Amino acid sequence: MTNAEAILKPRPRLPEWLRIKLPTSDTFSQTRNLLQDLRLHTVCESAKCPNHWECWSKGTATFMIAGDRCTRACGFCAVTTAKPFALETDEPTRVAEATRRLKLNHVVITAVARDDLADGGADHFRTTIEAVRAANPGILIEVLTPDFNDRDGPIDIVLSANPHIFNHNLETVRRLTPSVRSRATYERSLSVLGKVKAKRRDSIYTKSGIMLGLGETEAEILTAIKDLRQVGCDILTLGQYLQPTRAHLPVVEFIAPVKFNEYGRRAKEMGFVHTASGPLVRSSYHADEFPRASAPSAKTVLAD
Repeated sequence: MTNAEAILKPRPRLPEWLRIKLPTSDTFSQTRNLLQDLRLHTVCESAKCPNHWECWSKGTATFMIAGDRCTRACGFCAVTTAKPFALETDEPTRVAEATRRLKLNHVVITAVARDDLADGGADHFRTTIEAVRAANPGILIEVLTPDFNDRDGPIDIVLSANPHIFNHNLETVRRLTPSVRSRATYERSLSVLGKVKAKRRDSIYTKSGIMLGLGETEAEILTAIKDLRQVGCDILTLGQYLQPTRAHLPVVEFIAPVKFNEYGRRAKEMGFVHTASGPLVRSSYHADEFPRASAPSAKTVLAD
């Protein structure tokens, strides 16, 4: 099927379990106004996340730093692909102020891929983490990073700021990776997670996520989950892929909630510290529900 044919083809009707009631809380508009006031980007808007109404209504958001233009063009992602602008040196301070005003106890900081920068934006992650911690002592800091082309230097820069959770998404199974992701590879993502765990085994949690519904088989899903566990990944998210626009990859299958429950159970049996598995789960959806005492070393790793 050509791109033109795919765009014209009607999108499949969403099953009942994926239909969302929009909240009426004033907190939604207050959060939106705060983000506009501080000139901040969120993955909630840029990636057209289906949960941003709920998250903003609870006063939470996933901050997307380093601009809203990505150097990669993944087939699933709604973030704009274009030549990025220069980094804004005051952005870390603005993110920190947002966490203070929102009174967050768990923040997720992500970024577009910045292959145009020598360090891939790693030092911008570092300064943002440090600014957030200074403005909001005791906050649990989670980063969701690109792969940095699997270079130790940028990975070490991010780790030097001591985030509590280092998240990098595998996104899909091995077979589908070339058609789903841009430049990133299955093995490279596993390598990044493995390196982080090897460098900070006793002081950081690693996390990853997989989208379902792109045409993968059950055996491939379970293999991907096992591969993540073999590199020491602690936290896993599994969610339904939803086509953000007609120009993006189509949904091949809507996975039923019962199947997500089964995958979550299987992952728990493999030894993941925490698993979130469901149709509307995203990398940072309900991230603050991660239990601080979910592992024997958690009191040390996640100490305030």
